[in-house]
Amino acid sequence: MATEAAKRFSVKTDTSVFKRLGRGNQENITRSHQVKNLVCKYWLEGRCTRNPCKFKHPDQAISKSKYAWKNPNTLKSENSPPIEKPRTKFSKNKENSNLNQNVHKSQQKLLTNEVNPGQTKSIPKKNSENLHPGFYGKGLSMVTRLEGHTKAITGIALPSGSNKLFCSSKDKSLRVWDCNSGQCGAVFAFDDECGTLVNEGQWIFVGLRDMIKAWNLNTQHEVIIRGSGGQVNAITMFEDVLFAGMEDGTILSWKSTSETSFSAVATSLKGHTGPVLSLVVGAKRLYSGSDDNTIRVCCFKHYSSLVWDAETLECIQVLSGHSGDVTTVLCWDQYLLSGSLDKKIKVWGETENGKIEEVYQHNVDDDVVAFCGMHDAEGKPILLCSCRDNGVCLYDLPSFVERGRVVSGRDIQAIHVGPDGLFFTGDEAGLISVWKLTLTGGGESYYPNLVNDKRQ
Repeated sequence: MATEAAKRFSVKTDTSVFKRLGRGNQENITRSHQVKNLVCKYWLEGRCTRNPCKFKHPDQAISKSKYAWKNPNTLKSENSPPIEKPRTKFSKNKENSNLNQNVHKSQQKLLTNEVNPGQTKSIPKKNSENLHPGFYGKGLSMVTRLEGHTKAITGIALPSGSNKLFCSSKDKSLRVWDCNSGQCGAVFAFDDECGTLVNEGQWIFVGLRDMIKAWNLNTQHEVIIRGSGGQVNAITMFEDVLFAGMEDGTILSWKSTSETSFSAVATSLKGHTGPVLSLVVGAKRLYSGSDDNTIRVCCFKHYSSLVWDAETLECIQVLSGHSGDVTTVLCWDQYLLSGSLDKKIKVWGETENGKIEEVYQHNVDDDVVAFCGMHDAEGKPILLCSCRDNGVCLYDLPSFVERGRVVSGRDIQAIHVGPDGLFFTGDEAGLISVWKLTLTGGGESYYPNLVNDKRQ
């Protein structure tokens, strides 16, 4: 997985993005080295049959690039130190006395709970209505389910090198699961619903109403970061600046002043006319999706490689291609991906003059809720897309060919990608499902009484 999206949109070429995709005026492209720099438009659609092809097929380089993915709210910042073995202060379950076991062993323990395709685990009565998780697709398998939350999951995080899985919910709680035992080791109760939960470097952030609660995994310090604007719906961080998307349409930012504190006063950026629902940083730009149907592109007027000055943040462009709430944004290679309640996935790219324009659109059958990105065992990029159809589709990129699907009994609100093909989903009923994608093996399909699946 990538750790950054640096330089993703900043690379300039001699032709516009439309010419790189084969859509430009070919009469102006006469020299052979210009042709080689063009991306094959048939490759982008997943149907190029030429070998070799005189146009560029970037997927060969993407799998080797450390900049291939920048997921919203999942990956640590460029300067964040690696997290090896967090202390066990978060765990309050006395039965879990071995929480600091080797991380690899804890992941193997999690895998031993894999569900036999011929059996289904019982689900407590309070969550049993229409809950029948299943999947189809080569290499996909269900690992286990984690039950305990009673309302929609709003965030999932498995910090790098940690044996604890953090999950937030609208039931006003944060649960910490032990990967060794699969048991919930701690529950943190709040006064308000959790709007989002993210892991950024050494920090765990939980978005609440008019505040963010943060825990430093290295020092075990708890920090309360206060702001105004209602519910915190989205959080991301780059270098030492924390960003929050607020219910009133404002984007707040705080500068980290040490390992245990952030600036007391937030810098505010206004512009959206509806709640900010999604945030992601790529190529030194901040992208925000809102229920005003737009994506705002912000950058820093004065940027150095060492310091982001939040007070110089300004909006340089508004992307208005969607007709519904922009619920999720994601950076991939040199492109920005956005999903919306208009049932569309859009791909945006930068032109030679620095403007971002739509270059591709993929239509789906239901409202788009969340994105996440991963690579398969061969290094091929995959987009995980949850919709309001109780499922998550796995798309090969750049073709958008569907390679599999996982389904829950209720709409899936949160997705998180872990190591070695693991990924996690959380649905509206509070059920967390753990899945694994491998190159070979796994069932072709497993749908135990999946009454709500529209494919049946």
